[in-house]
Amino acid sequence: VQLQASGGGLVQPGGSLRLSCASSGFSLRAWAVAWFRQAPGKGRQGVAAISSDGRIWSADSVKGRFTISRDNAKNEVYLQMSNLKPEDAAVYSCAASYYDGSIFYPNPGEFSHWGQGTLVTVSS
Repeated sequence: VQLQASGGGLVQPGGSLRLSCASSGFSLRAWAVAWFRQAPGKGRQGVAAISSDGRIWSADSVKGRFTISRDNAKNEVYLQMSNLKPEDAAVYSCAASYYDGSIFYPNPGEFSHWGQGTLVTVSS
C-alpha cells in the first residue's frame, strides 16, 4: 500500500505545475485524499483535499489558484497549481484517509497513508 507524489520542480513566480498522487496496492476510489505542504522551518499545512465523492476543500491561501481533482479510473489525484508565488515553495505530500470528513481543514493525524513528497521551488 503506497502513495507516490510527483510533478514538483522549479518554476518562476506566476508559473504553473501539476502534481500527481498515484496509489499502488489499493484503489483510491473510496478514500479522501489531501495535499499537504511543508516549507523549511514551518509546520505541515493542508493545502487542498477531495473526498471520495468529489467534495473539495482548499486553504484560503490557495483558493482561486490551486485546483484538486481525481481520476478514479487512473487511481490518481492531481493538484493543479497556477499563479505560483514564492511562498508556495515547499515539499508537497499527498495522503489518504478513509474518512471523508477529514478533507475539511485536514489534520495530518487523520491520514493513514502518505506519499514521499515532491519539492516545489518558486523562484526567478
